Amino acid sequence: MTGQSETLLLIVDVQNDFMPGSSLAVAGGDEIIPVVNKLVGQFDNVALTQDWHPAGHTSFAASHPGKVPYDTILLPYGLQTLWPNHCVQGTAGADFHRDLEATRAQLVIRKGYHPDIDSYSAFFAADGTTATGLAGYMRERGFSHIVIAGLATDFCVAWSALDARRLGFSVTVVEDACRGIDVDGSLAAAWRQFQQAGVERVASALLD
Repeated sequence: MTGQSETLLLIVDVQNDFMPGSSLAVAGGDEIIPVVNKLVGQFDNVALTQDWHPAGHTSFAASHPGKVPYDTILLPYGLQTLWPNHCVQGTAGADFHRDLEATRAQLVIRKGYHPDIDSYSAFFAADGTTATGLAGYMRERGFSHIVIAGLATDFCVAWSALDARRLGFSVTVVEDACRGIDVDGSLAAAWRQFQQAGVERVASALLD
């Protein structure tokens, strides 16, 4: 594995609205927090992503009369899954989980704040061209490798990992530090895409 000085640990969307019992719950989402916190203690360089939607975001089913969560619609940038309202700016649901060890993070990337474009990836909005600036940050800091943990495996983790590979970074996804939503087989599809793209899949124990 690439050395510490060349590696960024990216923790994706460990926020209240993705926890069990919340508006867009990821099953077992809270179970990853001890694993993620252990990873934070193992890496010198840590960044977080934070889903950060304005009220009435285009990705919310409630913004489209007659639609319900998990319906799909066609938007100018492509097919969009519609979600329950979640991670609205300034709400408790958008906050990081209280048990997440966030104090050592050097960077927080907010995403999904463009009202008419969803954003799963830490690198680009869903149109594939609106950049977050993370790639430039990584290059200026000299990071060639990114280790990814968080929520959800088959959406924000997957899009981040695949974009990182397309940008030329080496990528490791820590399987037991992630959980998936699994909409219509999306979790199995994500793992297949990782293998095809050259994304390394490891257990956290192998990073000790």
